[in-house]
Amino acid sequence: MATSGRERLGELAIMIRPNTSILPANASDKHANSADDRPDAGGFLPGVGLLALDRQYAVLREEIRAALDRVCDSGRFVLGPDVADLEVELARSLGVPHVISCASGSDALLLALMALDIQPGDEVILPSYTFFATASAVTRLGAVPIFADIDPVTYLVDPVDVERKISKRTKAIMPVHLFGRTADMDALLPIAKAAGLPIVEDAAQSILSTWHGRCSGSLGDVGCFSFYPTKNLGGIGDGGFLTTTRDDIAQSLKLLRVHGMEPRYYHQVVGINSRLDSIQAAVLRVKLPHLDAWTTARQSNAARYMELFSHYDLEEHVVVPGEEPRGRHVWNQFVIRVAGGRRDALRAHLAACKVGTEIYYPVPLHMQQCFASLGWQKGDLPETERAAEETLALPIFPELEPAEQRTVVGRIAEFFNVPQVRQPGGAAKQADTAQPMDAPHFLRRMKAVGRADDVRC
Repeated sequence: MATSGRERLGELAIMIRPNTSILPANASDKHANSADDRPDAGGFLPGVGLLALDRQYAVLREEIRAALDRVCDSGRFVLGPDVADLEVELARSLGVPHVISCASGSDALLLALMALDIQPGDEVILPSYTFFATASAVTRLGAVPIFADIDPVTYLVDPVDVERKISKRTKAIMPVHLFGRTADMDALLPIAKAAGLPIVEDAAQSILSTWHGRCSGSLGDVGCFSFYPTKNLGGIGDGGFLTTTRDDIAQSLKLLRVHGMEPRYYHQVVGINSRLDSIQAAVLRVKLPHLDAWTTARQSNAARYMELFSHYDLEEHVVVPGEEPRGRHVWNQFVIRVAGGRRDALRAHLAACKVGTEIYYPVPLHMQQCFASLGWQKGDLPETERAAEETLALPIFPELEPAEQRTVVGRIAEFFNVPQVRQPGGAAKQADTAQPMDAPHFLRRMKAVGRADDVRC
């Protein structure tokens, strides 16, 4: 399952530390409050965090605390009323008949494969360029992950390579909607249908993303989502959910998440314990009504990045991601590609400037030590391996300010010694980093910017 970075507690503490003291003191937003926040002589802020979860919490603080009090007063902490209500609200938002919550995004993947009766020795095709949970769910059932290469532009699984790797032992295809962009379902769905295979959508990073107007999680047989705190809709701990349009899978998932128990103490099958806490559901219910606006803010930030990068002559050094014309890109990550083997040096420079970045993912799954017994070698998935060496994620959270984005892009240009800027389609001129970039003209270039109502989810 593609997830946000190296999910270790120490790193998470660094990633989500308070980030409210990095804007200019004369900024007009609510975060500016200190003389130490003013830009330096080059017009750059003293730092930009990769994430700033405190900003989101500050707006919702009282609602979240009231929700927590409600759950604590009720004494119903597991699969309580808030869980059932959240499932209904998510189903309505995503346009699916069934939502089944669980304890984590990793469990969502495992439960999906269990519901599809994946057995030891079965093969499941998935990308190698993704978070570990996508493959670990397969191996925990004794099945074998078969890794496919990716498209070098979108970083999504390559349908041609998926089709090439189907065998008599293949029992499912698991595309990952990576970084907030939906996989090429126009190509994958016919491949799966022709082979008689179910599709499990790893949608951990793509809530509210769409493909021709349909939400991710409604395109295959079952969708798997994560509520990890760094996701577009994140809780205050682990959590996840599944979606499906199939009644039989929904019934199986509801049974499997509670030890296969129905009624109490009567077990029809061997399931697992994977129930969403009511506290998580209560917090997520506070956040869900804001998700569309947060998603639109991410899209606006992506558009602003594209505009800012166009001001610098960086084409030989950096490849910027593009929009998705076939659906809504929700920008869980904004990932650039750095040429010439200089990705790590650029990241070190940005770290020295206190600009947060992350590498998703430095070691492809087929090259991980734990999968050495499967026999994969370097060179087997060339596009995946190149992406692992060249890609770098920049801050993209909804509350990111224009001044912070100017600092991020300016620091990148500084590293490559590109001091001049260009107006889009015009001649180079000296940068004016102090000039606010609030004019909305750049938004009109992004077809994907819009409300969820525009894409029926």
